[in-house]
Amino acid sequence: MQLPAQAVAATVLIEVVRISALPAKRAAPYPGRAVAHWAGNEATDALTLMENLPGSEQHRCGFSPGWSVRAYEDSLDLALFEAAFCFKCHEVRMHGTAVPPALATQFFDADSPQAQAFLAHFRAAAAGQRLPNLAL
Repeated sequence: MQLPAQAVAATVLIEVVRISALPAKRAAPYPGRAVAHWAGNEATDALTLMENLPGSEQHRCGFSPGWSVRAYEDSLDLALFEAAFCFKCHEVRMHGTAVPPALATQFFDADSPQAQAFLAHFRAAAAGQRLPNLAL
């Protein structure tokens, strides 16, 4: 998966969101409950894991994402980017001030070990658990 390089370099905090619905309008944040905040090495490891998600072809499901991550710089104002993951259709949709149009829609192999590890971390975050190492 390709992330906006400048945003990755500026990210100091990642907010993990359990998505509850689709946004009311395009480029709006995905509604849901923030279940975790990853900073420092956890944020770096999460970004590395995202960048290492292998590509895939599109699978049809209608895009029903369950999780998103929001990346913030040190001001913690607006998210640099938000990436919403659908593990059914293998699609990631990104938006934010740092996201060029070419990166807005991507496809990842949801069955890959990297994606399954990322999904396990999402689930652990929702359960209030921490896993010792986010990287695969």
